[in-house]
Amino acid sequence: MRLSTDHSRAALDGAHSHGAPQGRYVSSRAERPTSFDPAEIPVPRGREEEWRFTPVRRFSPLFDLEAVAAGTSTGSVRVEVDAPAGVTVEELARDDARLGTVGAPSDRTGVVAWAAFQTATCVSLDEGAELERAVRVLTTGHEESGSEGFTRPAACHLLISARRGSRGTVVLSHTGSAALTQSVEVVVEPTAELTLVTVQDWQDGAVHASNHRVRVHGDGSLKHVVVSLGGDVRISSDLGFSGEGGRIEAFGVYFTDAGQHQEHRPYVAHTEPHCYSRVTYKGALQGAGAHAVWVGDCLIGAAARGTDTYELNRNLVLTEGAKADSIPNLEIENGHIEGAGHASATGRFDDEQLFYLRARGIPEAEARRLVVLGFFNEIVTEIGVPEVEQTLMSAIEKELELSGLIEAREQA
Repeated sequence: MRLSTDHSRAALDGAHSHGAPQGRYVSSRAERPTSFDPAEIPVPRGREEEWRFTPVRRFSPLFDLEAVAAGTSTGSVRVEVDAPAGVTVEELARDDARLGTVGAPSDRTGVVAWAAFQTATCVSLDEGAELERAVRVLTTGHEESGSEGFTRPAACHLLISARRGSRGTVVLSHTGSAALTQSVEVVVEPTAELTLVTVQDWQDGAVHASNHRVRVHGDGSLKHVVVSLGGDVRISSDLGFSGEGGRIEAFGVYFTDAGQHQEHRPYVAHTEPHCYSRVTYKGALQGAGAHAVWVGDCLIGAAARGTDTYELNRNLVLTEGAKADSIPNLEIENGHIEGAGHASATGRFDDEQLFYLRARGIPEAEARRLVVLGFFNEIVTEIGVPEVEQTLMSAIEKELELSGLIEAREQA
């Protein structure tokens, strides 16, 4: 199996330290090593800064290159695409020149995904196309975890490209059961407007790590939406610009159940002048052992004058025993900017909101439901895809019903 290709054009490496010495502690996301070579990104032990919140044992099947390469060849994970007119879908060989141009992987699961995939799925919005409906990329896992865990961990690679002047939405859906490490490369050309939605709705016990590497060129625009509902999930999104005037809006919604780990690590690298970014993630947690992690990093480089950026994370803890870790980081190397900031908060039900609703005759169970849905509604409506918004709100209501939280509160 060929595990290498020419990456001389990789673009995000300018915002990372390529080939940094192994084991060196770095506090800045921009200085953390990236590489296409698995030997340069060692297997984590859980004490590293970027892995200290992650249950390493659960994700360990995705660290083993040989096991993932072997599992990929068995077809334990399948990718299918449903695309409207105006979209070109291709299967690309490993050595295709279009692959690996956005940037190198930033962690162990990402570099294993790169080294182990066999063919890549490429979805391209044609130049000037305006899609009548969303492209749907369905990734389905076909392996149940046994007494020895997942024996066929797999890798897949996606390339999503929005050509100049195109407008459309691509939805990545993940269902079934599997241990999957995934690379997603995203290229948005000048004047293109792309909405990319990734939905993790795995069965309980599934393990999914994904490394998104994004480049927005010129005055292109990207809306990047992450929705995590099922499975153990770790998504690292490296979002960057090439040229002036780019725009990135990154939204995240997650609902973390008992015993579940959901981790999101968005990183926006402002290395170009006059670019705009907004990062907004909201999550709810319920049940013993539910653990949500959000680490949001933003770099404003020395050349990024006129930057306008802000990042926000909110967590709503619904029951005892759930835990949320939220860490926003902002690194500024240029004072000539339009604005920059960050905020983070974790809390429980707002008693004043509940009192207000109950004082108007709304039963407690319904009041709690409305508070949770209202918490999410603000961000869900920003997605801008009605079909996705409706599906997501229905899924959140289903999570509340299945949990028994509302009934338990009502009886209390």
